[in-house]
Amino acid sequence: MQYINYYNSPVGRILLASDETGLTGLWFAGEKYYANNLKNSYEEKWTSILLETKNWLDIYFSGEKPKNFPSLHLIGSAFQLEVWKILLTIPYGETTTYAAIAKKIADQRHINKMSNQAVGSAIGHNNISIIVPCHRVIGKNGNLTGYAAGIDTKLKLLQIEKIDTSKMYYK
Repeated sequence: MQYINYYNSPVGRILLASDETGLTGLWFAGEKYYANNLKNSYEEKWTSILLETKNWLDIYFSGEKPKNFPSLHLIGSAFQLEVWKILLTIPYGETTTYAAIAKKIADQRHINKMSNQAVGSAIGHNNISIIVPCHRVIGKNGNLTGYAAGIDTKLKLLQIEKIDTSKMYYK
């Protein structure tokens, strides 16, 4: 069974979804893949996992670094899971690039090269925005590319984490 509820953040309304295992979705209203893996049958209620997520978001949006992740249940292809697990290692208040993630995957797989576009596609389909921090991935030279909830939202999230965005730009 899936459960949902809503969180009103300073950057927009967020839909939260979970099952018995963990958080399965965190989407901004109107984002590109909104409710991507939400099943047709769900119940609107504050479960312990959704309350844990709400608490995490309260801390995050207060400008502090949350100490612990809520329970997560990442649902995706093997490649998406590989990329999303790397996203979880990006420290709060720091950024990385699509190319750096592609290189890390290539190194893990002992291959010469991994496609930046494949990495970008997996990142774009991340169902747990903010907590699985796809907003911390930028293009080379500070290019603010790709965010399912929009570049303005990505920029605001980076600013909440006190990341210097003054040299970042829109493509």
